[in-house]
Amino acid sequence: MFFWKKKKKNEEEFAAENAVESAAEAGFSEAAEEAEEGFAEAAGETVEETVTAEAEVAVDAEEAEEQTAEEDAEDASEEVSEEPAEPKKKGFFARLVAGMSKTRAGLADGLRSLFHGSKIDEDFYEELEEILIMADIGVATTGDILESLREKVKEQHIKEPAECRQLLMDTIREQMTVPEDAYAFENRPSVIMMVGVNGVGKTTTAGKIAGAMKAEGKRVLLAAADTFRAAATEQLTEWSHRAGCEIISAKEGADPAAVVFDAVNAAKARKADVLICDTAGRLHNKKNLMDELGKINRVIDREYPEAHRETFVVLDATTGQNALVQAREFNEIADITGIVITKMDGTAKGGIVVAIQKELGIPVKFIGVGEKLDDMQRFDPNAYVEALFATED
Repeated sequence: MFFWKKKKKNEEEFAAENAVESAAEAGFSEAAEEAEEGFAEAAGETVEETVTAEAEVAVDAEEAEEQTAEEDAEDASEEVSEEPAEPKKKGFFARLVAGMSKTRAGLADGLRSLFHGSKIDEDFYEELEEILIMADIGVATTGDILESLREKVKEQHIKEPAECRQLLMDTIREQMTVPEDAYAFENRPSVIMMVGVNGVGKTTTAGKIAGAMKAEGKRVLLAAADTFRAAATEQLTEWSHRAGCEIISAKEGADPAAVVFDAVNAAKARKADVLICDTAGRLHNKKNLMDELGKINRVIDREYPEAHRETFVVLDATTGQNALVQAREFNEIADITGIVITKMDGTAKGGIVVAIQKELGIPVKFIGVGEKLDDMQRFDPNAYVEALFATED
């Protein structure tokens, strides 16, 4: 058995040496270097690994005969690249398009027949109103969109319904302008408090936003201040591991304000760029929740007055108009500065994004279209509208 293996290895070494000589004679130094590396490793490989190595060397030698040295260098560079030339922005847009398929399907059939109609009249506007409301854009917001659309049609002397498609897209986009300083917290020491009812994905969202910011080179610290929900701390701890972020936590039932106190001091000591605090989604009643959030805010104000402050309310897109009601209620008890929409991939009511931002005047800052760490990204109104009206190939 030993003799057979040795003989086999000698044959493999001989094959590797031949490949080196062949590549060297052809003048392709890079291929020769790769073959030499294969030769150096051949003595320690198993029979199966060596057969694979021989096949790879043979392919390299064959390609070397057909390509110039410059082309080989370019190909090698492309093979070792870990990221595509266009970073994940395009990938996320593709996921956004796919994630909004249910909402788009609800709009598509109605809009297709509407825009292929013969004229623009009251029946046209009434049918468009019904389609938009069915997508959960909301009665008030739909009324504003139609009023603006009527004015544009009149000003531009539009006669054909097909010409209204782009006008409608532009009009919806206008309802969702995001302030220029909406993401100022990313460039200065900040504390983000996450609020929202249980079940909307608040803890998961905290972990995903932490991951998105960590990927941009920020030092992020998480605070597990939802100490009343069973396993909330364990859940956030798991997400902190996925995001590669540090976490401050305590035992279940501990005082949330005490957790935040420790987290704030840790953030200052460790020079964290952002501290994200996950808070309780529901207490015994609204007053208890308001008192708890007020206590946490006082701790942050006292211990970290120089930090930029943000409060994000997390909303589940699948709940439609109920999400708008929740946003209003939380805005009454906390100074909401941004909205995060989750589960966009599971609903036909994706139009609620337009209604929430228009009616509350609070910008949507993040949007989630899946369960993976990178499925939570900054909200881009232009990308949202394009995904909403994207045509199927």
